[in-house]
Amino acid sequence: QVLLVESGGGLVQAGGSLRLSCTTSGVIVSFNSMGWYRQAPGKQRELVATLTRGGYTNYADSVKGRFTISGDNAKNTVYLQMNSLKPEDTAVYYCNANQRFTLNDYWGQGTQVTVSS
Repeated sequence: QVLLVESGGGLVQAGGSLRLSCTTSGVIVSFNSMGWYRQAPGKQRELVATLTRGGYTNYADSVKGRFTISGDNAKNTVYLQMNSLKPEDTAVYYCNANQRFTLNDYWGQGTQVTVSS
């Protein structure tokens, strides 16, 4: 069983920044990819950013140029740096990890990000 623990959410004004952290009980290199998803009230969960084992990144168009995903293998932690936040970024943000070989998906409990206008 892999545990993912997110932190770093909170309330911020539009234009501000937050950094989310996701620490895993597993080893980052044991995953095909790790990423961040978000779900706003009444909406489906959507991809925000992913980081592959090979270091490739992918971003939703809505966050390109504002958000940056990165990983620290030594700390088994993935980060999401969010700059120039907008009210439409308000959502619960979930960390995801896709495990090598088994292809199992694991999810964190979510962390709330609220951006006020």
